[in-house]
Amino acid sequence: MAGDPGNGRAPYAADPARSPGRLHREPSSPTRDDFQRDRDRIIHSTAFRRLAHKTQVFVYHEGDHFRSRLTHTIEVAQLARALAKALRLDEELTEAVALGHDLGHTPFGHTGEDALDACMEAYGGFDHNSHGLRLVTELERRYADFDGLNLTQETLEGLVKHNGPLVDAEGRPLERWRARGVPAAILAYDRLQSLRLGQYASLEAQAAAIADDIAYDAHDIDDGLRAGLFDLDAIRAVPFVAVLLDEIERLHPGLERPRVIHELTRRVITRFIEDVIAESGARIAAAGATSLEDVQRAGRTLVGFSPAIAAADRDIKTFLFANMYRHPQVTRVRERADAVVRGLFSAYVADPAAMPPDWAAKAGATAGERAHAAADYIAGMTDRFALNEYRRLFDPTANLR
Repeated sequence: MAGDPGNGRAPYAADPARSPGRLHREPSSPTRDDFQRDRDRIIHSTAFRRLAHKTQVFVYHEGDHFRSRLTHTIEVAQLARALAKALRLDEELTEAVALGHDLGHTPFGHTGEDALDACMEAYGGFDHNSHGLRLVTELERRYADFDGLNLTQETLEGLVKHNGPLVDAEGRPLERWRARGVPAAILAYDRLQSLRLGQYASLEAQAAAIADDIAYDAHDIDDGLRAGLFDLDAIRAVPFVAVLLDEIERLHPGLERPRVIHELTRRVITRFIEDVIAESGARIAAAGATSLEDVQRAGRTLVGFSPAIAAADRDIKTFLFANMYRHPQVTRVRERADAVVRGLFSAYVADPAAMPPDWAAKAGATAGERAHAAADYIAGMTDRFALNEYRRLFDPTANLR
């Protein structure tokens, strides 16, 4: 595959020199290209720092060695960058999308998002990708000349479309969005700067998306085993994992359990990454992609798993859903976290003055304006801050355990 010998990128990779640029024009940097600047702006954002105290599956006080949104995000970025290097993509854009993909998440993991979505049902719901777009285009208030981070079009498209297009060729919402419609915030920004919602995102964004899947599978196995939510014998029910455990036992008989867990995790990652590299290379060649535009109009995702590894991915997720995400210990915490988010939302909508003055000022006069201000405020909270707010407003003894 021929590419640009000067930078090592393949011809189908995104190129910062050809970027449509930013909504607000800025002078170029003498030392960094535009995708590098996007990555750096995400890292220095307030929303990124808050990921350190937002939950993946466990709440913050379950133990310091379990993963937070921040550690998960760093792991996704490392895997995505490995894929980008192997496929000769732009590594900085890939890393920017990976580092920004979870910025819009609420406290308490998916439980917090589900609760906030239910609270906002009458006002269009809550979606973390849409909220992430608002963070980087509006809610971050750091720069003198604009709100948000003023990221390039490619990075914004990656944050919004890393899982695929949102609308069809006629502009009708695709399946995920059919019932409720594409979030209003995404449509509003698309009118300012086209996000090409009917096209696929770059291969860099696709690499970040599948790196997210790989990280979830491998590291939730790791956390679940270390937390004692299931044991090694139980996860042998997943054929792909059973083969890896047999390999570890054959090569390292009598290995202590913590090392077995780590060897399993690294093998899951290695097999998945190697599979994605081979499968994606074949898909790119079959599509005859020789430009970013070919990728966007390919009609399918070009970075993905082979059928065999896609089946293993589904099997792992099915096992984790039953044995980890729905474990009674986790369910009890989820129920209490749900009550915290709903309680905070009700309190702030009823009395916006319970929020800090700058947030209370955003509440406006209508029920919808108050609801949106409350949702934005809650979405930015860390787990610890949300629980402390609930204690302040309702019950000083409240806990999630």
